[in-house]
Amino acid sequence: MTASPTTALRVLRAPRVPVASLTFWIAVGVLAAFVLAAVFAPWIAPYPPDQIDFLAVNAPPSPAHWLGTDELGRDTLSRTIYGARTALLGPLAVVVGSTILGMLLGLAAGWRGGWIDSVLGRAFDVLFAFPSLLIAIMAVALFGKGLIAPVIAMCIAYTPYVARLTRALVQAERTRPYVSAYGVQGFSGPWIALRRVTPNITPVVGAQSTLNFGYVLAELAGLSFLGLGVQPPTPDWGAMINEAQPGLVAGVFLPALVPAIAVVLTVVAVNIIGEELSERIGGEVPA
Repeated sequence: MTASPTTALRVLRAPRVPVASLTFWIAVGVLAAFVLAAVFAPWIAPYPPDQIDFLAVNAPPSPAHWLGTDELGRDTLSRTIYGARTALLGPLAVVVGSTILGMLLGLAAGWRGGWIDSVLGRAFDVLFAFPSLLIAIMAVALFGKGLIAPVIAMCIAYTPYVARLTRALVQAERTRPYVSAYGVQGFSGPWIALRRVTPNITPVVGAQSTLNFGYVLAELAGLSFLGLGVQPPTPDWGAMINEAQPGLVAGVFLPALVPAIAVVLTVVAVNIIGEELSERIGGEVPA
């Protein structure tokens, strides 16, 4: 049976689904490996993270310690596996909090407009004037060292980025015919905004939040390296690099190099995933 011209035309105009690249799947695999390591750390780590062995101080790689030990004889591989928990949990909390808060504020600004948009816009401009890392350092100075204060501070610092994007997307969605159609049918503005507009913009906002995850991870690791974030003896990649500094003078590099590589691999993997998601979502948006 021969296809009709109309059917053939529809086939030619069918949207092409972007195929994920090999780099994307490698990045997904790397990120999944770190996530699984964080979740199953008690079962896969060869030693407890704080187990001290003064007979194996700064030991090189061996069958007993695959990645060597640090200045207290603690297994580097075990501490890196357990360190994935704080290294990933902090950025996840920041991304989730800033995304939810930013979407709510951006939705209010983009949908209502008027004085609400003006007030929120000025507030966002003030927050944009301060780097997120500086806000986190100020929070540590006020509330003390640890993970909670920097997470809350960075959640506030990253909210304007999500809110600005959400506002622009909502303003664009308001002009689409389906919004007018729901209004004609008698649906309220808040119902349309929350139940119909929000699901349409969530993929784009989610892709941007994925990119934010990598930035937050690097900044929180930097805070821990400076001694302002997660405090010893809790294993954390940034804190591990800080603790390993004295060993660098003696030529012991692995206790600092391994967590540093973990930070770089995770940030690069997240950025690759976020960039590809942004391209895929952008390619699926109808012209």
